[in-house]
Amino acid sequence: MKQDFYVVLGVQRDASEADIKKAYRKLAMECHPDRNNGDKSAEEKFKLVTEAYEVLRDPEKRAAYDRFGHAGARSTSGFSSMHFDLSEALMVFMRDFGLAGGREGGGGVGGFESLFGGGHGRDRRRGHDIKVGLKLTLAEVASGTTKTVRIKSLEPCPECSGTGAKPGTQPVRCGTCGGSGEVRHHAQSLFGQFLTVSPCPTCAGEGTVIHSPCDRCGGDGRVKSEKTIQIDVPAGVADHHYLTLRGQGVPGARNGPRGDLIAVLDIKEDPRFERHGDDLVYDLGITFTQAALGAEVQVPTPFGQTTLRVDAGTQTGMAYRLRAKGLPRLGEGGHGDLHVRIHVWTPTKLTAEQRKLLEKLSEVEDAPPEKESGKFWDTIRRALGHL
Repeated sequence: MKQDFYVVLGVQRDASEADIKKAYRKLAMECHPDRNNGDKSAEEKFKLVTEAYEVLRDPEKRAAYDRFGHAGARSTSGFSSMHFDLSEALMVFMRDFGLAGGREGGGGVGGFESLFGGGHGRDRRRGHDIKVGLKLTLAEVASGTTKTVRIKSLEPCPECSGTGAKPGTQPVRCGTCGGSGEVRHHAQSLFGQFLTVSPCPTCAGEGTVIHSPCDRCGGDGRVKSEKTIQIDVPAGVADHHYLTLRGQGVPGARNGPRGDLIAVLDIKEDPRFERHGDDLVYDLGITFTQAALGAEVQVPTPFGQTTLRVDAGTQTGMAYRLRAKGLPRLGEGGHGDLHVRIHVWTPTKLTAEQRKLLEKLSEVEDAPPEKESGKFWDTIRRALGHL
């Protein structure tokens, strides 16, 4: 059963003509055969998207489709059936993007190629990307670091210098395409003659062929290898961020361009801190006397210890902000803050002397205010409301 054309384009049934055109252009660019190396599933989707667009963009066809479904679309179509072949779908695409000159003599193929950033042979031999994982500590995130990774990959063959041809010989120009890497076909459609361009089947779009392949690499131009790469990690990165090193991936066959190296960051949690972007939270336990009398205490930061002045009368749940003691702001300069949450520690075991002193204190201490307990979460919200 055919899919609903509105579902195919991902639009509502009351979508405007502009919305339908926008949806078609987005989908057509994504699944165009030239962007998917001839993938058959992408080609079929491209034809289906085009078919849906041809119906829904036309008020008469759309009205018939809304009333009678696919049967109504066929009855108003200029095609014998509403299943497009690829040449017809490509023609609709070029017409919609203002490249209808793709007909014979119109010169539209050059414009079609520029729409995709180049001809069919561009980067056809580009090598694969390499993905590696980098494990980091919070201290390394705070200061930035350089990591060394060893990877197994392919490298240009030293025997043939990456050409794939036996030493003393050279790749020769392809006789099928004349070195262009492309072949052109003329197709007849209802709208006239249509020109399509595809990779040359003889040289696979390279423009050259090798008659005497290199014995070491078998004509591929690459051999197995291992190499060590240094990766500079800037300060302030976050978990699952990734760094891309352009041109550090696998080289393409026969001196094709290299892919990229992608380093995915895996940051180990530091049990001392909670991380919230560039800010950190640290839980500090203090004694009754420190809370009542005030004290100077040492607290950790990603860069070492720092001193915090605890005010007299500090309550559990109060928080202190140490500005610029958090993590660096990636690409912005400056640092986040360190938030210190206070927890007044209650001892579970008392010596006889401690008990005696506390009993004396209980005779003279004041009762807590009735609403004091309600201030706990208010304090948290005020101090950490932005987290």
